Amino acid sequence: MRARSNPLDSVVYIQSQVPERAMTAEILGTERSGHGVRIREDGLIATVGYLVLEAEHIWIRSREGQGATAYIVAQDFDSGITLLKPTLALEGSYLVPGLSNELAVDEPLLVYRSDHDEAFTCTLFARQEFAGRWEYLLDYALFTSPGCNDWAGAALVDQYGQLCGVGSLLMELHQDDEEELLGNMFIPIDMVSPYLDEMCEFGQRREPPKPWMGALIQEYEGKLVVTGVYPGCPADLAGIKPGDVVLSVDDEPVNDLSGIFRKVWSLGSAGVEVPLLVSSAGSLRQCLLKSIDRSIFYRSVAAAGQVN
Repeated sequence: MRARSNPLDSVVYIQSQVPERAMTAEILGTERSGHGVRIREDGLIATVGYLVLEAEHIWIRSREGQGATAYIVAQDFDSGITLLKPTLALEGSYLVPGLSNELAVDEPLLVYRSDHDEAFTCTLFARQEFAGRWEYLLDYALFTSPGCNDWAGAALVDQYGQLCGVGSLLMELHQDDEEELLGNMFIPIDMVSPYLDEMCEFGQRREPPKPWMGALIQEYEGKLVVTGVYPGCPADLAGIKPGDVVLSVDDEPVNDLSGIFRKVWSLGSAGVEVPLLVSSAGSLRQCLLKSIDRSIFYRSVAAAGQVN
């Protein structure tokens, strides 16, 4: 397999099938499709994790039209990037991971997708923190504009032909003059590139997993509102319900997503107890939540269900 001869040849089409009983089926659907990018000579593919989360079947198709089933090599819930391998060797090139922290605002970039013959041209709008309601926090993500359709798992490439990020979201970006424009969020590839060998060997990074609560939390009018709870997860077992407002973690007030996630993670690794103060219908109550490893929950039979 050749490196960087043509970035388009490095991008593959991904299709996955997820059972209806899966925890994420209602939110993400049971049939998902997007892209992935080969990042090593052995055919290792990086994509955005939600494309294949809880998938029973995964199919890969190269630009040359070759197809194969694929399997998950590693899932990294911290970054949101998943590594895949096809069951058969597919022709094509691969992209060398670059250093996204060296990108400058307004730097021209290219987005490559498996079903487009031309790259999509954009610029780096910002490199800044991103927090998602699904207990997800990046110290920095790559935000590009204008917005690119069909972004999931797409390859963000710099002017030197190096892979900088993996497509994750289409979203509104805020400018200083308060005007909004449509753009994309890409996950920096260097969040996983230093750990590829250990991820391939162990299925994850060799570090203690972060504590996971199993709640969807949204910022609303300066409050942290629970919008969903996964059945059987720590939040559910602790009595947390949609509509509850989280006021503090371990007696420390929290008022934004990054604050609550960082505070929970500072308590220790998965398994640590998380004391929460929540407000519900005007009354206060203390909840003691026994956190777990998110990856174990997704693999468990008890996780089959839907968000309340």
